[in-house]
Amino acid sequence: MKHLLFLCALIGTPALSDSPVIEKVTAFGNSNGWRFDVTLSHPDTGWDDYADGWRVLDMDGKELGLRVLAHPHVNEQPFTRSLGNVKIPEGATQVQIEARDLVGGWSGKPIIFDLPK
Repeated sequence: MKHLLFLCALIGTPALSDSPVIEKVTAFGNSNGWRFDVTLSHPDTGWDDYADGWRVLDMDGKELGLRVLAHPHVNEQPFTRSLGNVKIPEGATQVQIEARDLVGGWSGKPIIFDLPK
């Protein structure tokens, strides 16, 4: 009976996924806004589990820009993708970068990035 209860508990447990890791961020600003280049690593396994986006947040958590990743990068790890024309509030010196994967959603662990001067 104990084994059956354990098995039932496992069946009802969603699969856990590793969160994407933000390996590197670079950014530069111009008259059109800021361009961010973000390097991620994630154990993508295919269309069922892959890093599917990252976003730029202000320090209060407001989303300033979103980069959707439309396909898995199984054989390209780590990988870098860019997002341009991100409007940063005047006077801001830092932003947060957060990544997500298809299975686990947003990591909940954004990194703080110091904007270049």
